[in-house]
Amino acid sequence: MTTLLLLNASPRRERSLSRRIAQTFIDQWQASRPSDTVLQRDVGIDHPPLVTEEWIAACFTPDEKQTPANKQALAYSDAAISELSLSDIIVIATPRYNYGMPAALKAWFDQVIRIRRTFSFDPAEKTWPLSPILHGKKLILISASGEFDFHPGGIREDWDHLEPHVRTCAHYIGVASADIHHVSVEYQEFADERHDSSVKLALEMVGTIVDKLTLPLAVPY
Repeated sequence: MTTLLLLNASPRRERSLSRRIAQTFIDQWQASRPSDTVLQRDVGIDHPPLVTEEWIAACFTPDEKQTPANKQALAYSDAAISELSLSDIIVIATPRYNYGMPAALKAWFDQVIRIRRTFSFDPAEKTWPLSPILHGKKLILISASGEFDFHPGGIREDWDHLEPHVRTCAHYIGVASADIHHVSVEYQEFADERHDSSVKLALEMVGTIVDKLTLPLAVPY
């Protein structure tokens, strides 16, 4: 059985396009594999706590020396990492704010990318001292943008700080670069035929990704 984690980062509810596309992904997945489990965390509505000095101190305190205050500081992080660890497929639905990820999504990454939990640190390694502990996960990034042409070769390619940042962070939550799929909706502020075409293409891409990822799971061993 496969476990999916749906992470919504939009502060909008019914009006959120990224939520709509992500729910379509989940619906099509469950239509193909109804026995799979879907976990949900809504960081767009229930914001993750920000990193504090107390949080950092708790992270670097060995488990056997954790105080009740340390454990309380890490409560959100522990719960979020537990969900992440259980998940095979991570679906992140987010708007693009100021060409990057919303603060709430960044706060979630800050809570789950944690020493001794999702990455290890080897001070003797001079080039790549940080190594992910989790492996084998797949990530579906679903983004909604008011502007357009953030794709490779697009006029705003150099202004895209969403996908590159997510890709970098994804390494430390167990996702290889080849296992990241980006479904992007653009032209949202224009609400014209270009936006309509972008939504249509995004929905088609969702179906293609679901088919691609569920087909190997259906093959008996």
